[in-house]
Amino acid sequence: MGITMRQMSWALSQKNTRVLLLLLVVTFLSGCTARKVEAVDTDSVEAVVPIVTMATLPEGYTPTVLITGANRGLGLEFTRQYAEMGWNIIATARKPDKAEALQALAKQYPGIAIEALDVNDLERVDELSAQYKDQPIDILLNNAGLSGSPSPDQLFRRLDYSLFDAYMHTNARGPLKICEAFLSQVRAGQMKRMVAVSSLGGSFAARNSMAPATTFYRASKSALNMLMVNVADATKKYGITVIMLNPGLVDTQGVLTDMNEKMNMGLNLTLITDSIAGMINVIDETGIENTGTIYQWTGESLEF
Repeated sequence: MGITMRQMSWALSQKNTRVLLLLLVVTFLSGCTARKVEAVDTDSVEAVVPIVTMATLPEGYTPTVLITGANRGLGLEFTRQYAEMGWNIIATARKPDKAEALQALAKQYPGIAIEALDVNDLERVDELSAQYKDQPIDILLNNAGLSGSPSPDQLFRRLDYSLFDAYMHTNARGPLKICEAFLSQVRAGQMKRMVAVSSLGGSFAARNSMAPATTFYRASKSALNMLMVNVADATKKYGITVIMLNPGLVDTQGVLTDMNEKMNMGLNLTLITDSIAGMINVIDETGIENTGTIYQWTGESLEF
């Protein structure tokens, strides 16, 4: 905080030497404090290493990805495609015993380890982190979340406020906690990526892109984006790249495709295989210089 011209003029006009000296001392001390904080922050910053992609991983190194909500939809397809590439996968699900498709995939690919995890259970998140404390994680993929299907309970003047916490805790707080809990494992990995599956519905710049009756969902994705930007700022010094991804309009529940054809809705649906392959490519190619950015699955950056 420096002395303004207005403050200086007032002190001189009052011919008050004590006030003028006091202002000078405050300015001097403020400058010292600012320089001191800056020096401490600089000392804590590690050297940023060049981007490591799948193509530049050390020979013989098997990368690891942790995927939340891996039992169905986008998470299951992420698991499938990373498994096909030979990755080690920590695939989490709230109820692994009922995740039949994931279990079948794990029998086919021995690199898949299935773990029970509800991202709303913060103690369990810490337990899982402790369980894998010595496991480097190359990509931390926050996929678990409540869907954005329109519902009368999310329509203004008919809002069911009992749903609010569920959306915010699952879609926003959960990924934040996962990033914090697994920070050391990501720092130990070669690729150092933290990823959150977001939505265009959470973008203020695309306010008309989402159907109505999705109030809580959209708010939770906006909150997720801001939280991930904060995570990006906090982890850049460790060489960690944080990005958000919009998967496009994917029929993860097998309903939209049929409705689109029968009702001639004109929806521009994206195949889940294409969406996941595109997002994997974006994750791989994005470096630290673009940390804190949200991308379309095709690679274009989006506005918040």
